[in-house]
Amino acid sequence: MKKLFILSSFVFFYFYSHAQEMKSTLLQVRVANGLLEGVSESGVSVFKGVPFAKPPVGDLRWKAPQPFPNWNGVRKADKFGPRPMQKFIFTDMKFRSDSASEDCLYLNIWTPAKSAKDRLPVLVYFYGGGFIAGGSSEYRYDGESMARRGIVAVTVNYRLGIFGFMAHPELTKESPHHASGNYGLLDQAAALKWVQQNISAFGGDPNKITIAGESAGSFSVSAQMASPLSKNIIAGAIGESGSLLGKNSTVSLSAAEKTGEDFGKKIGAATIAELRNVPADKLLDESMKPGSGRFSVDVDGYFFPKPPIEIYAAGEQAKVPLLVGWNSAEGNYANLLQGKAPTVENFNSAVQKRFGENAGEILRAYKVSDSESVKEAGTDLAGALFIAYGTWKWSDMQSQTSNQPVYRYFYAHPRPALRDEKENQNYKPATGAVHSADIEYAMGNLPTNRVYDWQPVDYKISEIFQGFFANFIKTGNPNGLGVPWWPAVKSGGPAEVMHINANTEAQKEQHRDRYLALDKIMSK
Repeated sequence: MKKLFILSSFVFFYFYSHAQEMKSTLLQVRVANGLLEGVSESGVSVFKGVPFAKPPVGDLRWKAPQPFPNWNGVRKADKFGPRPMQKFIFTDMKFRSDSASEDCLYLNIWTPAKSAKDRLPVLVYFYGGGFIAGGSSEYRYDGESMARRGIVAVTVNYRLGIFGFMAHPELTKESPHHASGNYGLLDQAAALKWVQQNISAFGGDPNKITIAGESAGSFSVSAQMASPLSKNIIAGAIGESGSLLGKNSTVSLSAAEKTGEDFGKKIGAATIAELRNVPADKLLDESMKPGSGRFSVDVDGYFFPKPPIEIYAAGEQAKVPLLVGWNSAEGNYANLLQGKAPTVENFNSAVQKRFGENAGEILRAYKVSDSESVKEAGTDLAGALFIAYGTWKWSDMQSQTSNQPVYRYFYAHPRPALRDEKENQNYKPATGAVHSADIEYAMGNLPTNRVYDWQPVDYKISEIFQGFFANFIKTGNPNGLGVPWWPAVKSGGPAEVMHINANTEAQKEQHRDRYLALDKIMSK
């Protein structure tokens, strides 16, 4: 009986204390606009579909985000808001939102805090998708895993495509800042300001906000660091594959205005009033047709007072710690050779065609002697031209014009085979880490992706990769217990680069000459 009593007492106090712990989890939070009620997911409080700006519809289409009005009572935050308007383009995007809509300016928060006094570090993550697709409800960006590491994680929606990046002379004229375009970036800036003003209510520290993103999300991180609207909010930055410091990453305001003006004339809506009356679905359909132009990030004079490359060169960007890198197979030699056999002759011919009078410099940096070296150099060059060069440039410039550390990585682990045995029969695993392959690993979200047959080695790599991220978000330094030592980049010379794979370790930069050769040509 005595043993039974002790056991019963233990069970009672265990469940009582557990219940008290669950009760103390933040579920109702008062923000500037009113009272929010989230949901508890095993001790992590989640607030989904939190509005940070008015719906950008009607007259607010193609305007900077406006403050969301206050509400009375309790607003439920238990469902992801609609994702931005977009077509189904990338098969690896798996959303939890019900639909796409112009009414899309919502964010999501995962917090492990027990009270508003916890002052935990904050991660704000921007999704990728080429600025034409993506959403904050994607499984691979889920913030629960980061929250379990003591971080308040936030994912943010921002406008895409024609809705997020169309400029037009009339829009410039009506703007109080004489600027147009970049609405998606302005959405991100508004979300960052909202987080700074409200995150303490969720147990977050507004002075420890790290921004991160992959692909277009990484471009966005480099943009927010450069913009006077956001740079003073940021305490740290993480970029995964991409920046606006590559060649032709931005266009002038006048060029962007012409694209918008030509598009309006093409669809028979010459004025902004007429364009604002076009239904969103039709506008999206028309904008995706061949010949409709590309709606690019532009140097508008407001979000960007001058080109981002000039901002970084002058040391006017956010001077914060930067963790940045790219993957080993961002591109593929087959793309560079346009399907031709990987021979030395075909490689030389492809480089000559792409670089003309500058081909000699590239061929000296990317030396090839046989089919295997063509595959290696060709894949590296294709990846550099796609996205790695701009990422390298970002890392290099931040290390030169900032007094803060830069940590560079090279992610090389290929995804495993598929779980579906039938599909796996025709599946050819990549020989390296393709574009976007790093996301689930770095965010600790392998279990959210049931396409691949994750093995113990994958979980080991994810544990280390996410460990680097978590340490960096907390301290501005990726080093800590349980991860290999990661030296910061030394300005002006070969960097120590963290090679993240089955045997993660820092290695001396192997091909700086390749990026210097590209830089010489790209800077012309």
